[in-house]
Amino acid sequence: MRLSALALTSSRLLSLGCRTVSPPGARDGARDGAGSGAPTALSFDKPKVELHIHLDGAIRPKTILEVAKRRKIKLPTKNDNQFLKLITCDGPTTLTEMLTKFGYFMPIVAGDRDAIRQIAYELVEDKANEKIVYFEARYSPHLLANCDVYPIPWKQSEGDLSPDEVVRLVNEGFEKGQRNFGIKVRSILSCLRHMEAWSPEVVELCKKYRKDGVVGLDLAGDESINYEPSRGHVQTYQEAVRCGIHRTVHAGEVGPPEVVREAVEILKAERIGHGYSIIKDAKLYQEILQKDIHLEACLYSSYITGACKADFSKHPVVRFMNDGANFSLSTDDPLIFNSTIHTEYNMAAKDMNFTEMQFMRMVCGRNVSLCLPKDNVRCILKKLLNLIDRILNLVFCSLLP
Repeated sequence: MRLSALALTSSRLLSLGCRTVSPPGARDGARDGAGSGAPTALSFDKPKVELHIHLDGAIRPKTILEVAKRRKIKLPTKNDNQFLKLITCDGPTTLTEMLTKFGYFMPIVAGDRDAIRQIAYELVEDKANEKIVYFEARYSPHLLANCDVYPIPWKQSEGDLSPDEVVRLVNEGFEKGQRNFGIKVRSILSCLRHMEAWSPEVVELCKKYRKDGVVGLDLAGDESINYEPSRGHVQTYQEAVRCGIHRTVHAGEVGPPEVVREAVEILKAERIGHGYSIIKDAKLYQEILQKDIHLEACLYSSYITGACKADFSKHPVVRFMNDGANFSLSTDDPLIFNSTIHTEYNMAAKDMNFTEMQFMRMVCGRNVSLCLPKDNVRCILKKLLNLIDRILNLVFCSLLP
């Protein structure tokens, strides 16, 4: 749901203070053995919400290596360092090329119950360390399974781990992480553009586990190859609408504005993953603004995939902010980009001149489009405000409807 804008104009907010940030496009340090970047100062070291992160694109590199060793899976490189370089992107490429990275590490964790629980749990810890108080992680249950799925992904041998059990394992990892690290986590299950046959089961899993942390449905995949929603995907999203399941769609990342229009008009998407190309269609852009459709922006990802030019002063997100669009910043696939949420905020501050008040509006205002009941959203927002400045608690309560 969406909340009305919180008019947080208290002078107390001015004490938040932006810090020195990293150079344009620079990453903010390695995570558990990936890369060699030194940590940099943070531009917004405060509580945040993250709405667009792929579970399988956010695995700790160290965990991949440990699971490979435990399962006696031979790496396709001579040593660990070469493998870590193989699965990450250091500079601009294409979305199609970036997606090939999953083929190197997903066979290591897919089909392994302990690994799936572990990566879910560790993601909660990583996000808590980044001062994320609520995030929604998305994934395809079928890509982590090795039975009751055809074709079996990643050239695995048939096993006994179904997509249904994958969801339960991820839920277990997230639940344990929430207990131990004190933040809120929810899941979004992804359909894949090129795997229409899987989609009906995905929406059924959303329905089955909607009371156990699954809050939405996604459509992911390479829109540069195939962006028209097939009949199977349309029917799946129609069922989601019928059942009141929240809906987001990857659209307008590297594809044309028409992809976004189809996502909104045909699939009835409430949020759009990326959506940068909407600024090329003035009529569509105005419709997105008027309907207050949330845009899940991922800055560093857009640079790596070639979705946007390197001149971030002209990035679509600058338009989004200036025009009062409903958007947020997220990491997308931090494993592959060797990034954290701080990378996003540092780039926004350094290269787009975002101010502390703009960050506050994005994090705490109407732009928090969570797939949660109203009472839960209030709880998240209250936690955000309390952690930022406890004195704002009274202001927050007075603004609630």
